[in-house]
Amino acid sequence: MHVPDVSVVVIVYNDAERLPTAVQSVLDQTLHGVEVVIVDDCSKDRSYAIAQELEVAHPGRVRAFRLPENSGGCGAPRNHGIQQATGTYVMFLDSDDVLERNACRNMLAAAERTGSDLVSGMCVRVHLDNRWGKTTEWYPWIYSRTRTLESITEDPDLLVYDTLSTNKCYRRAFLLEQGLEFPVGIHYEDLLFSAQAYVAARRITLIPNHVYYWNVVEKAAAKSISNRRHEIANFVHRMEIHRRVDELLAAKGYTDIKSAKDAKFLKHDLVLHLRDLPLLGDAYRQEFARLANGYLAGIDPAAYEHVTYLQAICAYLLGKEDWDNLLPAADAMTNKGRLSSPLAERDGRIYWCAQHIDDPDGAEAAEAAEARRILDVTEQGFHTTPLTSLALGNRLTSYEDDGRGTVTLSGSVVNPLGRISPEAELGATLEFRARRQIGVRSFSFPVATVRHAGDTIEWTATADIAGTVRPLGIIDAVWDVRLKLTAGGERLTTRVSVGAVDLESAARLRVRPRLTRLVSDRFEPEVTKKGNLSYVLTAEGAAAVRTQTLISSAMHGKAAGVVKRGLRKALRARRNLGSGEQKVKVYHEVFSKLPIKKGTVVFESHMGKQYSDSPKAIYEEMVRQGVPFEAIWSYAGGKPTGFPKEATLVRRWSWPYLRALAQAEFWVDNQGFPLALTKREGTTYIQTWHGSALKRMGFHEPRTKAQGKAGQDKFQAAVNRFDHFLIRSEHDARTLAKGFRLRDEVLLRTGYPRNDALVEAHRAETQSGERVRGPLAAELGIDPEKKVLLYAPTFRASADGAVEGFEFPFDVEEFAERLGDRFTLLVRTHYLNSVSLPPSVEGRVLDVSRHHDITPLLALADGLITDYSSVMFDYSVLDRPMLFFAYDYEKYATDIRGTYFDLKEKAPGPVVATADELLQALAAFDEADAKYAEARQRFLTEFGEYDRGDAARQIVEKFFTRSGK
Repeated sequence: MHVPDVSVVVIVYNDAERLPTAVQSVLDQTLHGVEVVIVDDCSKDRSYAIAQELEVAHPGRVRAFRLPENSGGCGAPRNHGIQQATGTYVMFLDSDDVLERNACRNMLAAAERTGSDLVSGMCVRVHLDNRWGKTTEWYPWIYSRTRTLESITEDPDLLVYDTLSTNKCYRRAFLLEQGLEFPVGIHYEDLLFSAQAYVAARRITLIPNHVYYWNVVEKAAAKSISNRRHEIANFVHRMEIHRRVDELLAAKGYTDIKSAKDAKFLKHDLVLHLRDLPLLGDAYRQEFARLANGYLAGIDPAAYEHVTYLQAICAYLLGKEDWDNLLPAADAMTNKGRLSSPLAERDGRIYWCAQHIDDPDGAEAAEAAEARRILDVTEQGFHTTPLTSLALGNRLTSYEDDGRGTVTLSGSVVNPLGRISPEAELGATLEFRARRQIGVRSFSFPVATVRHAGDTIEWTATADIAGTVRPLGIIDAVWDVRLKLTAGGERLTTRVSVGAVDLESAARLRVRPRLTRLVSDRFEPEVTKKGNLSYVLTAEGAAAVRTQTLISSAMHGKAAGVVKRGLRKALRARRNLGSGEQKVKVYHEVFSKLPIKKGTVVFESHMGKQYSDSPKAIYEEMVRQGVPFEAIWSYAGGKPTGFPKEATLVRRWSWPYLRALAQAEFWVDNQGFPLALTKREGTTYIQTWHGSALKRMGFHEPRTKAQGKAGQDKFQAAVNRFDHFLIRSEHDARTLAKGFRLRDEVLLRTGYPRNDALVEAHRAETQSGERVRGPLAAELGIDPEKKVLLYAPTFRASADGAVEGFEFPFDVEEFAERLGDRFTLLVRTHYLNSVSLPPSVEGRVLDVSRHHDITPLLALADGLITDYSSVMFDYSVLDRPMLFFAYDYEKYATDIRGTYFDLKEKAPGPVVATADELLQALAAFDEADAKYAEARQRFLTEFGEYDRGDAARQIVEKFFTRSGK
């Protein structure tokens, strides 16, 4: 008898409709030696009958089994499937999901090649009810390349994050030998089973291929077991599974994995339940706190160093069962950017709340110190951010309706640190706004009462919904509620969160849709996924209910096909008019047919975020030389600031922007115009780039290699648009140019135009022997007796590529106290980050991150502190001291991208790893200047040989003057 290569165990319960699709995805595998083992968990519908029919239709390939009674979970049917499987390897598939067509072939090939007990591939979440066909790769950084682990300790992230059992292929003999089974009678069985498999496996192979499509319906009427977070039993099961996994790790001595798992628990598992707390009752909260706090007591304290400030605050306040401050924190965590607490200030520091932080000298001093550490939110900048830029929390405090069509709402808006002065005149309107905008769809009501109430602004408004709100009907089915508050001339808009107000008994409000009442006739209050108040159009009258039923039936009938397709096409055309896809189409089919306008140059710096860098230097050299040209500058976001008044400004991705690019004779930028836009043959693209490379770039990056041919071809087409690429050394030619696969004739060995000013500053300083600081020092109020240090670190990204928020890796207050009398520290974060300084360092430490053009800051600084930023290469032109604070060097240098050289070997200044070492090196600043003089010259020779101070002039004369052309 032939033994199948792979047995796919398909489990099903009351899912007769989708089961055939799941089974067909197995039968369609490109690997032919695959059998299907269907295990029905005693369904009440026709699931088992369908399974039997599939068995008859595919003899020898499909076998069907049924459990005698329902087990209530996935564990028992999967265990039965393992026992019934005959394949060399086993995989698991749920009846509502499907396998990728090559999944079995790819996983089997990896298993046989490496002899692994377990092979894991990438799962993809498919959002079925998303109109744009959204898909999400499940922790893609884990699967960036093919690799084999001899132990799970080589990559703890695998056990911590990818806890699925379904995107894996297991050697069946391994499962039987180890006695691995899913727990029965408890939910979250995947977490324990996958952890046991990871720990027991003698070899694990990861492949970058998609293998499993996890179908997700966000708005499903019946929530999955894991999504029933309002049931306390759900959390009981989660805690029990986590305890069992912890026991497994403890038995193996895997303390590092346990710590990483604890961090994930704080960031993910706990957060999932905390988000629902504002909507749940006291009894649930008390039991939740009891269960959670019992587990939190065993969390590794080091795990708190890897969570966001709000996650740490929530865990701390949960431990105190301080619901008054925890629920606002949970609301802020759910609604990113929302400030839901009035805050407190002590000794120049800002705290989430006033509770727990006092008594610094009493019996509970240690506890108060711990509270201050966790609740300190000074770095978030809430006290310095303009009030109009804060998303203030607005909590509903009461909800009343008259049962017909009028509703009275009362609420409370947070007034952080009393920033809305008691003397400020208040006014407000309550707005009901359609979520899907078809024309102008909003209705406003005056707020009858709005008053100061200490830490909050209280308000009450009555809205006559029946007499005022006139929705179209069907199209604008969901309406959001906002309060627009005016305080002393400042305007703030807030969403209204429901909090603990019970809407279960709230009446459906009468409403008169413009289309017809026969479709909908009521406005029903609803709580959004983020806990905010909204209203949904529904039907209550008999005629409306009948009409909705008829419409539903008609829309699913055969005769509706043509109508539905026509309607979809019309709506899609309207919806897509301003979409990226439509704009790209118009760019290529319409704008690119227009004549190219000679002398037109489109400039862009850092994707429109700034007027800076080499594009700025080239533009200003063209103006200086009196070149006749039409300058168009791209900007991103809202109102542009800092751009030249003489130039035409176009918002990035706007219609004028696309037309300008299509008709420009020259493109000049330092990062990349939109990848989807093809450069016309008559347009010359000058790519100035924005720094020499320490990190691997382009096709040298593993992530680019892992994209597959289609992704690589798309990237290659984008860089092939470069007609000219500026480099400042042969290092750039060996790294950047080869990373982008650029031909040598594309390279312009001119140096960077942005560095011309630095070359000139160094030349003038050398000739005169004097340091001239210039007007910027006076503008910043810098003491002429102090030396100026510039701290310019690069950004950090998480494993999935997301940019992490900036946090000081050293105590900036300690710097100010120890060295503030000798130095003024300028802090300039990467343009992807921002910083907030404590008030205590004012005058000694300055945030200059808003100075988009870093060149004047480099010229001003007497010394540079950086880590791995390419600014090191530019600053070397000045031949001034540099310090490298590489506190996470091993992690940075050995992560997935890798580096082109070892910074520690070539650094033209001290490389320090701790804050103490940094402060000691700064104390010996003058000694380092002389000690590293030769190293700085070697560094400049290797990485800046073409920076001679005339790069902008060379570019302008080559491309834009008559002699050059």
